[in-house]
Amino acid sequence: MIMIKAAIVEDQEILRKSLKIVIENISDIEIVGTAENGEEAIALCERENLDVLLMDIQMPVMDGVKATDEIKKRWPHIKVIILTTFQDVTHVLNALNAGAEGYILKAVDPEYLVQGIKMVYHGGSLIPQQLAKEVFGQIQLNNNSHSDQDHNSINHPYDLNHQEIKVLKCLTQGLSNKDITEKMFLSMGTVKNYVSTIYSKLNVKNRSSAITKAMEESLIEDKKH
Repeated sequence: MIMIKAAIVEDQEILRKSLKIVIENISDIEIVGTAENGEEAIALCERENLDVLLMDIQMPVMDGVKATDEIKKRWPHIKVIILTTFQDVTHVLNALNAGAEGYILKAVDPEYLVQGIKMVYHGGSLIPQQLAKEVFGQIQLNNNSHSDQDHNSINHPYDLNHQEIKVLKCLTQGLSNKDITEKMFLSMGTVKNYVSTIYSKLNVKNRSSAITKAMEESLIEDKKH
């Protein structure tokens, strides 16, 4: 059995300790270290052979977005899951753009957190639909405040066709490639080709980044024309 080595980066000591205890008590995930800011997180990555980092966003000294950016540049194999609150959703996109594999609420059920860590470790992305709607709603609000000229300038700049937009929407809903094949009645190879083309057109490298860009630029809005 593969032992996942994880670390917790959180400035609140009680939350760091409680997360460590809970995760280790209900799973085979090993918490090999904790840190209270981004600089300590980087030092932890230098010392330990980590698989997954649970990263807070708002921290003193160095915040989670800057730390994620630095860590992904130096250790791209380390998976980063952002620990967030509903108040932090405006920062989530920055963290995903920095390379984080996903995000999850701090107050989430521990069993779901463990499932999320394992999913990300095995190459998945963690974009909870409940939070995605919140983030998407804020992005929509920001876009609606732009002038018509500004809005048109960011409207479908990536030449995505109808099928690609449908696949991208499935990605933002957290569907796996297998789920998409069943929903759209396509073969696995066709879905993989669509996903690869979407990555290429959006100039992204992974699912999280594609979802981020889709929400940022409203690429999955339902069009009336």
